[in-house]
Amino acid sequence: MFARYDKSIWLDIERVQTTQYFDYRSKRPDRAKIKKDWIRFVIENPEKTEIQSDGRIRKWAKISEVGKYLRVILLEDGETVHNAFFDRSYKEG
Repeated sequence: MFARYDKSIWLDIERVQTTQYFDYRSKRPDRAKIKKDWIRFVIENPEKTEIQSDGRIRKWAKISEVGKYLRVILLEDGETVHNAFFDRSYKEG
């Protein structure tokens, strides 16, 4: 399945790999609203990227539909999603 998103980029939303932790946490009411196409968008179009001390990768991008920044945390492989949430503390620029 493909979804069209901001910046006219085609995203393969079925390719998102996740950890068991993510699968469990994504059932929470505040996380259930996060769409997989938003997660893929952040992975492929981050406004900011950081490497954590444990090797995991943090990526942020603004989701224009909701006007918030989504933080996605990937495992060291750069593909497997470990966590995703709207980051209220993210500062632009």
